[in-house]
Amino acid sequence: MFGRRQAAQHDPATEGRLRIGVAGAGHFGRFHALKVAAAPRAVLAGLFDPDARRAAQVAAEAGGAPVLALPELLDQCDALIIAAPAEAHYPLAREALAAGRHVLVEKPIAATLSEARALATLAHEQGRILQVGHLLRHSAEHRAITQRITRPLYIEATRLAPFKPRGTDVSVILDLMIHDLDLVLAIVDSPIESVDALGSAVSSAHEDIANARVRFTNGCVATITASRISLKTERRMRLFSEEGYLSADFVARELTMIGRERGLPLPGTGGFRREVVHWDEHDTLAAEHQSFVAACLDGAPVVVDAEAGIRALEAALAVTDSIARSRAQMERSGLIAQRPAPASAP
Repeated sequence: MFGRRQAAQHDPATEGRLRIGVAGAGHFGRFHALKVAAAPRAVLAGLFDPDARRAAQVAAEAGGAPVLALPELLDQCDALIIAAPAEAHYPLAREALAAGRHVLVEKPIAATLSEARALATLAHEQGRILQVGHLLRHSAEHRAITQRITRPLYIEATRLAPFKPRGTDVSVILDLMIHDLDLVLAIVDSPIESVDALGSAVSSAHEDIANARVRFTNGCVATITASRISLKTERRMRLFSEEGYLSADFVARELTMIGRERGLPLPGTGGFRREVVHWDEHDTLAAEHQSFVAACLDGAPVVVDAEAGIRALEAALAVTDSIARSRAQMERSGLIAQRPAPASAP
């Protein structure tokens, strides 16, 4: 059990701004630290990372913020951003919330559903903000899609990327697919009825490529493909509905909508119109930070709250379980070879 920590020490120079600590000085932690240091309504209170040398490098780049042990960092901040490996999300967030600090935790919210629900309960008991870093909820493309399609019948999402060692501590489902799972869940107002998925580990110990067909209780179906072993980067989404057909290319930042209400008339189509929308480069991470600061300081609604994080994690774990069942079936049939049993400890 963690005891309640005393209120964070206040500096009059930071009055009216949110003092944010960052736990994790890796790839994403560095970006978070730099954004906090540049934010008008936030102050970078310090960094924590088990690799003190790496933390010092990021701290220097972010303007000389102090590198602190976690207890000291919690004493100096009002809120903590957690950008550590997924298995560390729960213990770090639990300690911060128990100390009375607001938390922005990178996705996934935790490694297991029991951990995620425990964090949601603790945040509620402590009266603190718990926001989950599903970054695309703050993106221009998310707004463009949800402004046009509200009752989808079918969604197809593709997210492909070349292989990079970073992120391979988890499967491609928790690394990449969870982005599109969260977007789909934000668009479809219905519980999941079933998941049928398959995937394979190619370059790491976890699945590097996966495909999932998700059926919702209202009848909507989503097909989601994710790969981190592709030759090129591709991020697309297509949606069919009675409102029209929408195709979004997230890399090209272009959206095309065929419907009856928006855009220029399409001759010979019986009244259909075609709308093409482009959006400029958008600092999605800064937008995420702004929403977090507004929730903490102003009481604004949390854009991606703990329940949204739990729903995305639950969907991702359902995909993982379905992949395991599919693999077992393929092994029994002889379609693929059985995986060798893990070596026993000496």
